[in-house]
Amino acid sequence: MIEKIILAGFGGQGMMLLGKLLAQAAMTNGKYVTYFPSYGTEVRGGTAVYHLIVSSEEIFSPLIEEADTIIVMNQPSYQKYKGMLRPGGLLVLNASMITLDSTPDAKIYKVPATEIASKLGNVLASNIVMLGAYLSIKKLFSASLILDQLQTMLKGKKGNLFAINKQALESGMQVIESAYHQSVS
Repeated sequence: MIEKIILAGFGGQGMMLLGKLLAQAAMTNGKYVTYFPSYGTEVRGGTAVYHLIVSSEEIFSPLIEEADTIIVMNQPSYQKYKGMLRPGGLLVLNASMITLDSTPDAKIYKVPATEIASKLGNVLASNIVMLGAYLSIKKLFSASLILDQLQTMLKGKKGNLFAINKQALESGMQVIESAYHQSVS
């Protein structure tokens, strides 16, 4: 088993937290992990991308030339990274901020993550909505494993954010289960 994932969005959309959650869950689950976070030069609003490889065997290079999955939060990131998705790969996109310019050779899941997170009361939880959708699609880890990792990361001053992030994770899972239960768009 090997899963090569690219997580991309604007700085401030939580791609680093999303990548760290997946990496921690994979390590806790006994998987090999490499990750390579990269930030634009801007403080907020620049591109933030996280290359993550999860494998049941040793990983020899952290570089991803062709991703199995791309989780993307905004239009510029979609434009920049869509060409790195392998044919037939998984594309999970934030439908609140992305319009497809063509139909790529991919399994496409459109998740209105920003809209869902806004309705929950914190637009910053849109990354966790996307994580819930990804978990529901790939079944790589259990929601409880992710929630355990999230609770560990949100200690101290950020402890009050756990409840909304739990709701966001469940909402993302629910979007996939209800909208894509029978077919993929």
